[in-house]
Amino acid sequence: MKLNSYILKISILSTLIFAGCSADQVRKKQPQNQKTGVVQFIHPVSDQPSYALSLPGELKPYEEVIIYPKVKGFVKKIFVDRGSKVKKGQLLAILEAPEISQHYLSARADENKFHEDYLYSLQAYERLMKAATRAGAVATIELDKARSKFRSDSAAYAAVKATTGASAQLQQYLRIIAPFDGTVIHKNISAGALVGDQVPLFSIAQTSRLRLTVAIPEKHVQAVGKDTKVSFTVSDHPGQLFFSVLSRKSDLLQQESRAVTAEFDISNTQHVLNGGEYAQVKLTLQRPHATLWVPVSSIVVAQSGIFIVKIVQGKSKRVSVTAGTRKGELQEIFGPVREDDQILVKGTEELADGTEVRLE
Repeated sequence: MKLNSYILKISILSTLIFAGCSADQVRKKQPQNQKTGVVQFIHPVSDQPSYALSLPGELKPYEEVIIYPKVKGFVKKIFVDRGSKVKKGQLLAILEAPEISQHYLSARADENKFHEDYLYSLQAYERLMKAATRAGAVATIELDKARSKFRSDSAAYAAVKATTGASAQLQQYLRIIAPFDGTVIHKNISAGALVGDQVPLFSIAQTSRLRLTVAIPEKHVQAVGKDTKVSFTVSDHPGQLFFSVLSRKSDLLQQESRAVTAEFDISNTQHVLNGGEYAQVKLTLQRPHATLWVPVSSIVVAQSGIFIVKIVQGKSKRVSVTAGTRKGELQEIFGPVREDDQILVKGTEELADGTEVRLE
């Protein structure tokens, strides 16, 4: 009886092992390319739409400069203060430097002396030239001496005249004038102060015209054209819109920000804007050429990257793409994709490459 029970157990175990082996063999015989159900597809759309982009910006003075003195001296008189409106060429301050004035007077005296020597040499040479028209009246060596003296005095006079001009220019540097129309932002001196080329006197900014600077991200740079329009707001004037058109942009991509700086000139003759303000900017952009667009649902964002699923000869194929801008339910893409490609409407990471699909 025990023997029969043992034989029965062995028979059952053998049956289970055989069944397990059969199941493994069935799995191995199944094809690797699994079939999926019916899927929907679309063709990418080629379009060149305009789209809006919101970015932060900064309003800066159109021109801004820090004025330093060219020469060392004492501040004799100041004619402006912080907030003063100035015109180009307007006198801002006067410095005094006695040594420069004395040097100029000395140079003027030297110039007068050498001028007299030059005139005397010129007259003497002209008289000898006139006398030399008569044969034997003047020795050749005397004429050569007069010519040499005239040329020497002429060169000396030109040199001292240049020195006088340089000294006169130093005199002009004692008068501090405005380089352009603007507003005095900083006044860093007082009367009687000793200043030099390392001491800033004034800061002047041109606020009647402003620059709106905006950093355009790399993927939107090509969409910025010469007719790009912007509207912007500032916190000082809530609800009020200001407008401008692109004035200039750099062609160099800044490595630290991966962006290109664009500038929009703003007329501010009424001084509504102060300059130095931050602005919220809305740009209207458009690509220079048509690009491909697909539904947002077609794009799969996975750890391996961004891709879409393309149907090639009835099988799925993942295609890596770069996402551009988004407009509503459509997403701009860049990559090896054509208008006649069949793209799954709903991309999925679960669909492996080479999977057979049926298209609806």
